[in-house]
Amino acid sequence: MMVMGIFLFVLLLALLILLFFKQLWSRRHLPPSSLALPLIGTLWADGFSLHKDYFQKHVKRYGNIYTMWAGSHLVVVLSGFKAVKEGMTGFSDAFSDRPDDPFLSPSGKGIILSNGLTWKQQRHFGITSLRKMGLGKKNFDHRIEDAAQTLVEIFRQTKGQPFDPSNSVLNVVSNIICHLSFGRQFDAEDDNFQKFIQSLEIVLHFSGNVFHVMFSEFPQLMKHIPGPHKEALACRDLIISFAKQEIEKHKEFHSLHEPQDFIDHYLLQMETSRNDPNSTYNEENLAQYIFDIFFAGTETTLAILMWALLLLTNHPTIQEKVKKEIEDVFGFSGSISYQDQKKLPYTNAVIHEMQRLKYALLVGVPRQSTRDVKMRGYHIPKGSIVIADLRSVLLDPEQWETPEEFNPNHFLDKDGKFLDREEFLPFGIGQRSCVGEQLGRIEIFVFLTSLLRAFSFRLPEGVKELNEEPIARMSMHPHPYKLCAIPTQV
Repeated sequence: MMVMGIFLFVLLLALLILLFFKQLWSRRHLPPSSLALPLIGTLWADGFSLHKDYFQKHVKRYGNIYTMWAGSHLVVVLSGFKAVKEGMTGFSDAFSDRPDDPFLSPSGKGIILSNGLTWKQQRHFGITSLRKMGLGKKNFDHRIEDAAQTLVEIFRQTKGQPFDPSNSVLNVVSNIICHLSFGRQFDAEDDNFQKFIQSLEIVLHFSGNVFHVMFSEFPQLMKHIPGPHKEALACRDLIISFAKQEIEKHKEFHSLHEPQDFIDHYLLQMETSRNDPNSTYNEENLAQYIFDIFFAGTETTLAILMWALLLLTNHPTIQEKVKKEIEDVFGFSGSISYQDQKKLPYTNAVIHEMQRLKYALLVGVPRQSTRDVKMRGYHIPKGSIVIADLRSVLLDPEQWETPEEFNPNHFLDKDGKFLDREEFLPFGIGQRSCVGEQLGRIEIFVFLTSLLRAFSFRLPEGVKELNEEPIARMSMHPHPYKLCAIPTQV
């Protein structure tokens, strides 16, 4: 019996050694990686939980292009500005697809996770419809200025006492997307709106956690297993249902000749393209598109604004310098629009630096290779998931003088003029860069200048510093905090 046991042990060991060498041989042309085990891939070496340095720790060992295995999925990570730029611009067509995600986009529709003709048509529509709705023009900017003033009034009601700004910021930012998508805003006390916002928060928190990864790998199995994915799926369906209800209302009351919002413009596009056999404009794509707009547009803007308020509170000297520049240029009356950013070089530099230092995502949204690619001597097979590690770009020590420090001088020349830098890539790079980049830039600038004009942000009594460590998920939010909004003395 003992002899048989020893024999089986030796046989198993021999098979494992054989498997190891077979893996080394079959993957010899791929970028370097840890040993991949069946089912779990390289998760045993990479860690089963996310943290802010989850991807960056591999660079020292493997260099700026390396491989990870998520189960059976090959993931190639590009790290640092030079590698990301080379991959995303030099192979822009090859790295233009998105991998499937059965949770976020079960049908592969919408804009974020669609591919091929569907993605091309939806992206083209997104860009042209935003332009038609006046994005970047004064009338459109006034909507964001009004939303910023709403937030100012909410903060003013705290009367300088400590408060958590997150819910107020989320409500106001979400209402901007509501106005853009549905042509109307919701009262913060509206029960349906609050259910919508709560569902959105649950979906955002679920994204990127281990249950999300498991659901993406085994969607049919996970549907029959209890866990937090059940609640997240229900919330996802509620958001889609909410979007479909708004679509039905617009179909009943909208005017094709005078489209007012995103749904109106999309329904008009559906009507215009109804005889085109190649058209991908339909209500399923529209509902998923609205989900994508809320998922991406709300999450990133919320994260950026929450980091911005935290950093300004922790760095009162920088905050006062921004406030003085705004006061010197505009005084205390009149509006400040996005077009005014050239008049505020230091303020603009601070806003850019906050987005650089506290990037809103763990990495860029994954791509998928549409063909075999040879990059830096490595073979990247068709179907590989390709991740552009944008966080590593924004913290690249080869590009930034003090990458780990809050230093607005990164965006100022020797004369104090604003310096636009190629390495600043929070909205992505290449063909699949963020469609809503300009909207996001306008929101962040207008919100922060409006708030800083109205308040000085201070630490609550007894608090020495707000925690600057992020909560690591696919989106990187600060830990919950409270601050005091002290009205500016005019």
